[in-house]
Amino acid sequence: MDSGSFIKRRYRIRRRIQTVVELVYPPRCMGCGVLTEADFGLCGACWRDTPFIGGAVCESCGVPVPGATDGFRIECDDCLTSPRPWSDGRAALMYQGKARSLVLALKHGDRPELARPAAGWMARAGRDLVKSNMLIAPVPLHWTRLIKRRYNQSALLAQHLGREVGLECCPDLLIRNRRTPVLDGKTARERDETLMGAIDVHPRRSERLRGRDVLLIDDVMTSGATLSACARACLASGANHIFVLVLARVAKDA
Repeated sequence: MDSGSFIKRRYRIRRRIQTVVELVYPPRCMGCGVLTEADFGLCGACWRDTPFIGGAVCESCGVPVPGATDGFRIECDDCLTSPRPWSDGRAALMYQGKARSLVLALKHGDRPELARPAAGWMARAGRDLVKSNMLIAPVPLHWTRLIKRRYNQSALLAQHLGREVGLECCPDLLIRNRRTPVLDGKTARERDETLMGAIDVHPRRSERLRGRDVLLIDDVMTSGATLSACARACLASGANHIFVLVLARVAKDA
């Protein structure tokens, strides 16, 4: 059998296996579970109910802003009042409706498979942030929370994003050296005080970020306190510029 015939035969076998798998495990919507045409997708109804971010956004935190782009830098009131310790930031979704359900399913619902399509949405939202030789790193979990959840959802997003955009990912670049309380309900100042000194660069990974741009990944940005702590730790260890990309952004009116 020549090489051409062998390749065609292997392709036919692979297609038959794929067909059998699709019959046994047909693709379903990530949001509601109804049958869909392809894996890792949303049905029409869920797609319409998922608040993807588009149009003009704050270039520091990714929150939508009124008006249109005009060639000048756009920043929201919060970022103008309290400048971020990173250069630019983007988000794929607003943290509400169907997007909130998907994020919670990834974070607490034992749905790690959601990270793959979510990383694709993030890649599109953050296409202007990606630079050559950039290092991707997730926001870390304290080891006690990691044992409880079994995985760090931000690390899964970072790893899939790295494959999507062709950049190096370092899942353990950052570490939480102490467990911090849940930040829900705290003011921005209280969040900053709680996280002070809680996040550091892993001592065995510092050489990997020195002089390089770093893209920080998280599932949700609320006040940005956790990402700020991560950014400061990276800059203190010699990183060049810091950028942030999150799956979902909480807005004040959400």
